[in-house]
Amino acid sequence: MNRKMISRALAFLSLAVLLCLGAKAADVQAAVTETAVTEASVSYVSEVVPLERNGIALFLDYTKTEGTQPDKNILLVHGVTYSSHEFDIDYQDYSLVRRLAREGYTVWKMDIAGYGRSEEVEDGFMPDSDYAAEDIAAAVDLIAQETGQDKIDVLGWSWGTVTTGRFAAAHPEHLNKLVLYAPILSGIGEFNVEEPFHHNTWEHASDDFQRTENGEIDLDIVDPVILAMFCSGCWRYDGEYSPNGGRRDICVSPEEILIDLTKITVPTLIICGSEDPYLNYDLVGASPQLLPAGSALEMIEGGSHIVLLEKPYYNDFQDRLVRFLEG
Repeated sequence: MNRKMISRALAFLSLAVLLCLGAKAADVQAAVTETAVTEASVSYVSEVVPLERNGIALFLDYTKTEGTQPDKNILLVHGVTYSSHEFDIDYQDYSLVRRLAREGYTVWKMDIAGYGRSEEVEDGFMPDSDYAAEDIAAAVDLIAQETGQDKIDVLGWSWGTVTTGRFAAAHPEHLNKLVLYAPILSGIGEFNVEEPFHHNTWEHASDDFQRTENGEIDLDIVDPVILAMFCSGCWRYDGEYSPNGGRRDICVSPEEILIDLTKITVPTLIICGSEDPYLNYDLVGASPQLLPAGSALEMIEGGSHIVLLEKPYYNDFQDRLVRFLEG
C-alpha cells in the first residue's frame, strides 16, 4: 500500500484524538447530537472533472445546488500541508463550498500535484510555489473551457495565497476577482527544510486552532465536531506525508517578499484574522495601497489563521467574502 492508503486507515480515530487534545467527552457528545445543517432543504451536486498537467493527474471537482446552472464560478486553493477538503466540512453551516453554492456559484476546488486526491509525486520539493501556480492556471483554463465563462474568481488560503498570487500576476486573462485569505506576504521565518515530504500528525493538523492558556484547544472558539472532522479529513485525504516544496519557499526571512501585490491587476480582497501568528501585519495593513481599484482589506478581530472554521467568526468571514465577490 502507498503512504496515503496506510494513513487513511486511521481516519476514524476522531473521538480519541479530541480527548487527547483536551476536549471533554461530554462536550464532544453534546456537539455531535446538535441539530444538523441549516438550509437542510437545499440539495447539492458534486462532480470530479478530469485534469492533467505535466503528466500528473490533478484532483478538480465542483459543487453547485441541484438543478441550477450558475453563471458564476469560483476556484478554492488550499495551503501548504492539507488539501481542499478543508473548504467543505459538511457540519451545520460551516462549509464555505456550500455557502457559496447557495449564493449562486459553481464552486470548484483543486489539489496541487502530490496533495490530497491528486496523483503522488516522487520529489516533494517539485510542487513549489511557482509549480503550483501553473497547476492553478491549468485548472482555471479548464474551468473556462468547461463553463464557457471567460472570467472566474479565485480564492487562496495561507500558502495558497502565494500560489494564487503568483498565478494572478502571470495569468490574469481568465481572472475576475482574487481573494487572499490569511496571506503569506513575506517569509514566516528562516528554517532549513531538508526533507522533501512533511510528516503529518494529528497534533500538527490541529495546530492552527486557538488554545487556552493551559494549552488545550479552546472550545469556546472551535466546535469539537469541526475539530474532529477537520483532523479526520486530513488523515483521510492527505495521509501521513505532504510535499514540502511550498514549505521550503515560505520558511525564509520575513524580509523576503513572497507575493508581489503590484503585479496583480484585478480587484483583490485581503481577508484575515487579527490573531494569526503567520502574518506580517505591517505588510497586510499596507496592502490596499499596492492593489488595484476595487480591492479591500477585511480584518476579523479575534480570528486566527483558521478563522474560516472558528465558531465566533466563520459566519462573519463568509458574509464579508460574499459582499466582496458580489460588490
